[in-house]
Amino acid sequence: MKLEGRAAIITGAGRGLGYRITERFLQEGAFLTVCARNEQELKKSMAVFQKEERYSGRLVPVRADVASEEDAGALCRTCVQHFGKIDIVVNNAGIHGAKGALDSVNMDEWKQAVEVNLYGTVHMIRHALPYMKKQKYGKIISLSGGGAASPRPYFSAYAASKAAVVRLTENLAQEYRAYGIDINAVAPGAMNTRLLEDILRAGETVTGGEYEKARRQLETGGTDPAVPAGLCVYLASAESDGITGRLISAVWDSWADLHTHADDLAGSDIYTLRRIVPGDRGYDW
Repeated sequence: MKLEGRAAIITGAGRGLGYRITERFLQEGAFLTVCARNEQELKKSMAVFQKEERYSGRLVPVRADVASEEDAGALCRTCVQHFGKIDIVVNNAGIHGAKGALDSVNMDEWKQAVEVNLYGTVHMIRHALPYMKKQKYGKIISLSGGGAASPRPYFSAYAASKAAVVRLTENLAQEYRAYGIDINAVAPGAMNTRLLEDILRAGETVTGGEYEKARRQLETGGTDPAVPAGLCVYLASAESDGITGRLISAVWDSWADLHTHADDLAGSDIYTLRRIVPGDRGYDW
């Protein structure tokens, strides 16, 4: 098993991709502290795993809102109290927030997306780092999303917060490389989860072209969450040691053997956010 004996925290675990990551991590032998804001939903979904004897003593569900630094700190302490350490953090919790043109959105909803998607990620990493630094080992995986690497009109809060998560990943990877801590971001692909339902509920008037994309995706099925969950297992495992500071697409990148290119990656800007200049496109101005 790829994660046997490792202690991990997974946020936003109550449904969707977070649930599938939890399932895969348990299958790979990890000890888990998982959280969601909706306590009843979390208890119900985690009960499925807690019924299985092979997972006995390996799963601790906690109600927590990662937008609260106090909750994030308590979540990390809970993991250490139960399992003695924190080896892995998966920052999966996320929301769309405000949808629509910027001059018409509810700014409280806009700010909430930043608080959950960006500040929530910062809070979790900030509180997990001291434990990882002490043991000189750690894996931090943050979920990116549509709009992080290219524009996503009418979803400015989500796109801006997710782009910030990717740049945060690149910065922190350099700051903590010497401690043996690998920090990466995952682009999971377009899945049929609660976020898709949000778009359909909001309607075409608010979400523009995203509505028709969402409607077609609902019909075709979208990305299987097992694919990004598998990438999270890979990045959490020893197999990916030394790969850090990257935004990796679960759908479009050949990530299963990425460790065979680790030296090439370390000296390049592959899988990073970069500014494109005229020369990159064949112009001489």
